[in-house]
Amino acid sequence: MMAELSLDFQFTSSINKVWNALTDSDTLAKWIMENDFKPVVGHRFQFRTQPTEWWSGIIDGEVLIVDAPNRLSYTWISGEEHTVTWTLQDLGDGKVNLHLEQTGISNAQAVEGAKYGWTNWFGEFEKVLEEM
Repeated sequence: MMAELSLDFQFTSSINKVWNALTDSDTLAKWIMENDFKPVVGHRFQFRTQPTEWWSGIIDGEVLIVDAPNRLSYTWISGEEHTVTWTLQDLGDGKVNLHLEQTGISNAQAVEGAKYGWTNWFGEFEKVLEEM
């Protein structure tokens, strides 16, 4: 049975800044990993970090949906293939909700690992937004 991760993050920012932090390769590198990401449907890309004895440090992906500045989806392949989908919602008063859905996860332990990873990355994401 496949599992999924669903998280929401709220930011005091413009929806365009949040979109840029999700889709600009240089900005992504500041909060997640070095990459060759482009927000173009069909573009194949990699996130790259230091390998460990258990992992190559590479996440392969392909962009599936680009609906600026509302929705972005791509595959996330590292051992198993997941789909990551971001949905942005302007809440007004300078607030944005960013919803993450990661599907195709094989088990509860992997869901907890993904939750831990995204939560840590979003500490950096918030810092990047403040610098923009």
